[in-house]
Order: sequence, then C-alpha cells, then structure tokens
Amino acid sequence: MNVHEAASERRVALVTGASRSVGKGIALALGSDGWTVYVTARGEVGTDGPLDATAAEVTSRGGTGIAVQCDHTDDAQIEALFARIADEQSGRLDLLVNNVWAHPKGFAGFSDPFWKRPISDWDTLIGVGLRAHYVASVEAAKLMVPRGSGLIGNISSFGTRGYLHSVLYGMSKAGLDKMAADMAVELKGTGVTALSFWPGLVRNEAMLASGMESFAGFPLSEAETPEFIGRVIVALANDPEVGKLSGSTQITAETALEYGITDVDGAQPASHRAAFGGGPLF
Repeated sequence: MNVHEAASERRVALVTGASRSVGKGIALALGSDGWTVYVTARGEVGTDGPLDATAAEVTSRGGTGIAVQCDHTDDAQIEALFARIADEQSGRLDLLVNNVWAHPKGFAGFSDPFWKRPISDWDTLIGVGLRAHYVASVEAAKLMVPRGSGLIGNISSFGTRGYLHSVLYGMSKAGLDKMAADMAVELKGTGVTALSFWPGLVRNEAMLASGMESFAGFPLSEAETPEFIGRVIVALANDPEVGKLSGSTQITAETALEYGITDVDGAQPASHRAAFGGGPLF
C-alpha cells in the first residue's frame, strides 16, 4: 500500500474550537489514533499560533492535522468548511465534535446573576454554544447520511444537571443534550450516531495558569486532562456497536471505566454524578 492509499483510508474528523483545552485534547487523541483531523478556531492559520500548533501536534502523533480558520457565528463560513472537507476527502466525514464555545465579555468562573449581565450574552452563549453546533450538525449529516455511517458528538457539561457558571451556560448545555437525543430519533436507520458528552473538571491551560487548587469544590489535582475525553471519543468511534448508544449523554469518567480507559497520566478520574445530584436525562 502506498502513502496516498494509506492516507485515503484514514478516518476523517472535524473538531471545532480546537486551539486549546478540551478541543485540542480531543484532536490530539484522534491524531494518536491515526485520524485526519480538521481543527478550527477564529484565529488565523499560518501564523504559528495555537491552532497551527494543534494541527502540527496531531500530525506529529501519526495523524494528519489540518488547521482551518472559521468563525462559527457565520453560517457561510461553516458551510464553506464542510464544502472543503467534502472536496478534499471525497465526501468523507466520520466524526464531528461540536466543541466550539465563546467566552462572553466579563465572564469569568461563576458569572454575576443573570439580571446583571448584558442581554448580548445570549448571542454569545446560545449563538455559538448551541446554534453553531446545530448548523455544523446539519452540514455533517449531509455528508454522513449518504455514506451510512458517522458520529456526531456534542461537548456538553454537568451544568445540564446542576447549576454551573450561569443561567445561559446551563441552558446552552441542556440544549446540546436534547439536540443529540432528538437527532438520534431522526437519524434512526441511517447508520449515523448522535451523542452528548459530560466531561468532569478539566485541568486545562487556563486552570493551570490560574494557580488555583480547586474549582467549584473539586480539587484540580484530581481533574481530567483535556485529552481524557478524547480517548473516550476515540473508543466510541472505534466501537462498531456505538449506534446502540445513539441519543444518550455519556459521562466521560463512567464511559472510560466501561471501555478500560485511563487518563494520560494513568489516573482514573471519578464521575461527578453524585455532586450534581444525578445523571443525564437522556
């Protein structure tokens, strides 16, 4: 088999919002598994910035990383992104990870009460954190359904179940879970799977830079690395029976136990189910 034949058989993924944190971790895990991974962010490409660094590390791990600048508030840019993938990959897209998220101005940790926040927070948290995921899912389904396979994954949060950050944050994450559940109904029989994911506290760049030892009562020393959820998603994408889970919300720590997955440091992160009063609704 020549190099071009091998490349053509690589599975293709798109991870939105992949310049840092969970998005980057997912992309790197996919790279380690040999995927072609398109990664997006608003920052320019070709500048040796964070998005270029993610793509380069995906490639260094054995995958193929492709950085694409995309403003996910612009439907036309999202459509152009999928058109490019379709053109470059002969219509193939095996995995979409809806991860992109926008940080409202003045929003840090736990926000002020909703009545003290600007209404424009809606456009940021719902527009990017929910609407943009729906638009991307529509475009992904157009590629996946004709091929009879594919996985659409939404990066949600325990904020669906209990209060976390703000009213709009919780609303956007709850919407992602319901979106996956209802997409699964309409995707039934197509071979395409829709899932939502609840990671636990993530030990990302911002958390480490802050010097904090805990967040929302959870010790940072026991937090998941950004790559942990990526390992879980890789396992599910590799599972030929993943369709049986379609429409469900997966708690990454619990799914990891089922699949025998540990974090990159060998740790077994604990589920936050009890702390938030229960598990997913779907």
